[in-house]
Amino acid sequence: MAIARFPIVAIDCPDPAALARFYGALLDWEVTLDDDDWASIRADYGDAIQFQKVDDYVAPDWPGQGRPQQMHLDVTVDDLDVAEPAVLELGATKAATQPGTSFRVFLDPVGHPFCLCLP
Repeated sequence: MAIARFPIVAIDCPDPAALARFYGALLDWEVTLDDDDWASIRADYGDAIQFQKVDDYVAPDWPGQGRPQQMHLDVTVDDLDVAEPAVLELGATKAATQPGTSFRVFLDPVGHPFCLCLP
């Protein structure tokens, strides 16, 4: 029997509403804007991500370690070549370093790395 359940990941950022809209569009999850300091997205099946405002937020410097990535999300896509322009249109940036062939690394609008991965 598990001691706890894992319902939510919280991500630090300078603008919770904007980052929630980015990931909400990426995953097609419902966006909830709680207040200026918190926003969240939730899947129909219950998984959720929350976004917390950090006043002096400094983006990670991936792949460098001067400011480590802090966190990253891996999301599954059926076709990398189709998904790439879609996330770029949402405001992502393709990372200069691409260490694999079955996934691609991008930076969200505030610099957190995330990966589009083949199943």
